[in-house]
Amino acid sequence: MIYQSEYISMVREEVAESTRTLQWKCVESRVERKRLYYGRFVLFPLLKGQADTIGIAMRRVLLGEIEGTCITGAKLEGVPHEYSTIAGIDESVQEILMNLKEIVLRSNLYGVRNAFICVKGPKCVTAQDIISPPSVKIVDTTQHIANLTEPLDLCIELQITRDRGYRKKSANPSQDGSYPIDAVSMPVRNTNYSIYSYGNEEQEILFLEIWTNGSLTPKEALYEASRNLIDLFIPFLHAEEENTNLEENQNKLTSLPLTFHNEFGKKNQKGLAFKSVFIDQLELPSRTYNCLKRSNIHTLLDLLSNSEEDLMKMEFFRIEDVKRISSILQKRFAMDLPKNPVSF
Repeated sequence: MIYQSEYISMVREEVAESTRTLQWKCVESRVERKRLYYGRFVLFPLLKGQADTIGIAMRRVLLGEIEGTCITGAKLEGVPHEYSTIAGIDESVQEILMNLKEIVLRSNLYGVRNAFICVKGPKCVTAQDIISPPSVKIVDTTQHIANLTEPLDLCIELQITRDRGYRKKSANPSQDGSYPIDAVSMPVRNTNYSIYSYGNEEQEILFLEIWTNGSLTPKEALYEASRNLIDLFIPFLHAEEENTNLEENQNKLTSLPLTFHNEFGKKNQKGLAFKSVFIDQLELPSRTYNCLKRSNIHTLLDLLSNSEEDLMKMEFFRIEDVKRISSILQKRFAMDLPKNPVSF
C-alpha cells in the first residue's frame, strides 16, 4: 500500500514538470472482494479553494446521482404474506426477500425487466440460479437466497429496475403473491476527499477515494459522476438572454424585503459557522448521507437542530448511524450530538 506522503511526493514532481493544464491520475486501484472495489484518484494543479469546490460536488453526485440496477420485486404464488414460511425451505419469505435485496447487478438496461428462479430441491439456491436477461450481469453469484431441504419446486419471478438513490418499497399488501423490495440503486458505497496545499498555500492537489459495490469500477463511477455533473450545467451554457426580461427580474429583486442582514445579525456566530458546513463535508457513508438528505438535513446546523432521539425516529435510521455521526462530530468539531435540539 502506498502512503499519502508518497502520493504527494510523486504528484508534486509531476506538477513541477507540468503546465497549468489540469491532470488527473488513478494512483491506486484494487478489488477488495467481489462486492467492494476501491480506487484513489488525484487532480492537479488547482488554485486555492478549487479542490474543495470540486470535492464537495463530486462526492454529492457520486453518492446520489449515479444509476444502479437492483431487484425491486419478487412474486411467489400461493404465499399469503411475506412473514409466511414454506414447508421444506429453511428461510421465511421475508428472509428470502432480504437475501434478494443483497444481490448486486450490473447492466445498462432502462425500464423494468423480468428474471426468474426455477429450481427443484433439495438444493442451496444462490444468485447463480437466477435466469436473467442477457443485458444483466450478476456481480457475485455466490449470494445465498434459500436452502431447500425437501424435493419441492421453487419458482420466483423477479422484477429488475434501473434507478438512482433509495426507493422505499410500497406499503400496499400483496394481492397476487408479488412482494416489493426496497430498491438500493447506489453503486457507490462511500467516497471521501482530502486536500494537500503547497506553494505558500496557493495551490492544491485533490485526492478522491471511491468505494463501489462492484457493479461499477471506481473509474467508471468517476466518469459517470463527471458526465452527470456536466449535464446539469449545460442548460446554463445555452440560455437565451433575449427571452429573459431583465427589467422584470430586476424589479422583483428590488421589491424583496431587506431582512437578510437584520435577521442574521441577531444569530449566534456559532450558528452561522454551522450553517456553512454541509453534511457532504462530513464524509458519511452513502446510506446515512441519503437518509439525512431525505429528511431535509443539509448542513451541520440542520443536524444539530435534531436530538439523538429525533434522528432515531427518521425512516431507516439505525443506532449505528447515530454512533457514526457522533464519532465524526467528536473527531472534527470536539462535540457530541445534543440530547435535546440546539437552537441558534
